[in-house]
Amino acid sequence: MEKSIQEIAALIGGTVCGDEKIMISDIRPIDEAGIHDLTFVANPKYFVQLATTGAGAILVPPGTVEPCKNLIIVADPYSAFGQLLAIFHPVDHGPRGISPDAYVEKDASVSPDATVMARACISSGARIEKGAVIYPGVYIGRNVSVGEDTVLYANVSIYENSVIGRRVILHSGVVIGGDGFGFAAPGADNTKIPQVGGVQIDDDVELGANTTVDRGTLGKTWIQRNVKVDNLVQIAHNVVIGENTVIAAQTGISGSTKIGKSVIIGGQVGIVGHISIGDHAMIMASSGIHKDVPAGMVGGGTPFLSRKEWLKVESSKIKLPEFRSKLEALIKQVEQMEAKITKTGEDQT
Repeated sequence: MEKSIQEIAALIGGTVCGDEKIMISDIRPIDEAGIHDLTFVANPKYFVQLATTGAGAILVPPGTVEPCKNLIIVADPYSAFGQLLAIFHPVDHGPRGISPDAYVEKDASVSPDATVMARACISSGARIEKGAVIYPGVYIGRNVSVGEDTVLYANVSIYENSVIGRRVILHSGVVIGGDGFGFAAPGADNTKIPQVGGVQIDDDVELGANTTVDRGTLGKTWIQRNVKVDNLVQIAHNVVIGENTVIAAQTGISGSTKIGKSVIIGGQVGIVGHISIGDHAMIMASSGIHKDVPAGMVGGGTPFLSRKEWLKVESSKIKLPEFRSKLEALIKQVEQMEAKITKTGEDQT
């Protein structure tokens, strides 16, 4: 594919500063790009490479000036970069239709405009809408609904009665609707509590590889519109995640926790059950959340603290060896003073 700088700018609402007729055929990193490649600069530490890059065009934020370079000025270079990647490198899922090597039970409903690849299994009562793509090894249980243009990559498993919206992307190894971790008298009888609820995943959600979403004990586990979840995340029974929330890898969310809209959660965060995290909160990586987090709060650590308090604690950790040396010296001084006072008292008697 080839497009002129002018055409590219029109696609992303940018303004050209330089030769708008140069043809661009690919998108490459700033230190590898050539005359027919486009690159971008969003992080300030890469601005020093503007002068040396060989790129034919560079996506830059407003206010950027670099003589002798062809710049496309956009409000958000990284977002524009993502739009252009989708145009220059579109995903090809292969021809539509149902492979003769797929297993589709007779009372399942599969749109002729869907793609179902070899060794996929679609159970009775399931409904697959047009444009959906089902890769090899996918298991779709009874009465599951899969919306239009949703993509289920290899070896995704969706248990019965789950609802998957439109334009959802589930990467390989995702499990939707497994039993929640519900046991009475844990550590003793470990009596299993049947998990009879479901899972609802709304439109435009993306779940990374090997992420798991448990069914509700009663009711549903609910992931709302445009939530983005990284690899290896555990979402327990009856959790609700508000729209536009982003969750990084290796986070674990315990049962019945409610997460608000547009929350940002870093990697390796642990969240206890039955609490609420308010809209627009931001949680630093490796935090332990043990109580409600108010809307808009930014913080981190274990236990969870506001950002200001957390930074004080983290900066203090660096000084612990120094504090220890000073404390040991003070203890020694106090012991010497006590010994001197004791000796003086003995001499007086």
